[in-house]
Amino acid sequence: MTKSTSEKAKAFAELHKSGCFVMANAWDAGSARLLGSAGFAALGTTSAGLAWMLGRTDGATSRDAILENARAIAEAVDIPVSADLLNGFGAAPDTVAETIRLAGEVGLAGGSIEDTTGDPVEPLFDRGLAKERIVAAVEAARRLDHSFVLCARADGLFAAACGMDEILARLSLYEEAGADLLYAPALMTLADVKTVLGHVGKPINVLAGIGNEGSVAELSGLGVRRISVGSQLYSAIAGHLAAAARELHGDGTFGWARAGMPYGDLNDLMR
Repeated sequence: MTKSTSEKAKAFAELHKSGCFVMANAWDAGSARLLGSAGFAALGTTSAGLAWMLGRTDGATSRDAILENARAIAEAVDIPVSADLLNGFGAAPDTVAETIRLAGEVGLAGGSIEDTTGDPVEPLFDRGLAKERIVAAVEAARRLDHSFVLCARADGLFAAACGMDEILARLSLYEEAGADLLYAPALMTLADVKTVLGHVGKPINVLAGIGNEGSVAELSGLGVRRISVGSQLYSAIAGHLAAAARELHGDGTFGWARAGMPYGDLNDLMR
């Protein structure tokens, strides 16, 4: 059975109403098929994973390329997909709204908008504009013909641009703006996660897998609604590839091949 975008979007919205779920992050249609076969209820995309796959740095991929990749991922699986939409590909609220409209058109059930500018001198949009951008994103999401989980990201910790007090202030603004889900990457301790949960009323996403404390069970026990892993699955694959290359080129041995998925299994996943 092939589910419609509306069906997948409705299922995605339901996932955010209670409990806790893990959203693995795919970088192309093939990785989406593999992750979908593992039993995840939903997938995210990773802007960094896509950029690295294309031989580029994170942030150097166009909106058109990211959305086309997201379309391919969404079409490859029968579960909901949410996209990493960076900062919406422009400062203006209207540009962010257009990005959400286009995201809905390619079959996405959700997407995230961050508050980073790309300017190392002024890495974060000022609070007023940052909130306006989320308001515009929320309004655009509500105009789509299917539900769309709008995730607002406060990226100051991730960008090493501010401390926790500023993160909490921004998350409150994004909650007021109507975001469905709040997300502050680089909450490295369970105490930080508890602080955020105690400060906001909306569900939160936690980025896991980059040295932070806790497990899925511990984060779920605190009340985290969604856990994602960003680019970490791609990083894991890259680590294995680099190790295999060193063995092959250095030792001239083939032990690395034993850990691979069988050809037939991979081929069957892509049918």
